[in-house]
Amino acid sequence: MSVDLNGIGQGQVNTQRTTADKPLTSKSGGQTPPEQANARPQSARGENVNLSSQAKNLKQLEQKLGDYPEMDDERIEEIRSALENGTYKIDAEKLAQKMLDMDKSIFG
Repeated sequence: MSVDLNGIGQGQVNTQRTTADKPLTSKSGGQTPPEQANARPQSARGENVNLSSQAKNLKQLEQKLGDYPEMDDERIEEIRSALENGTYKIDAEKLAQKMLDMDKSIFG
């Protein structure tokens, strides 16, 4: 068996049809017209998905975080004015530690 690394290999293609893809047949053995096939209720064709409590909690957290602004406009204005006034102080040790922490988190 060979595998094509640049694309989909022959063994990776799913050729089986699911029950949802198969044509419907009536009692007389013929196929059901498409308009009747589409008349089936959605719940009969679809699948149910149940989220875990952890997934629900993550969704709630995501919604709460969406309420916060991406940027703190007040803080940005404070820093901007401090830079213009020349009163902005940089803590070199704190900056260096943050850089080391980031490097460690990326490269281990």
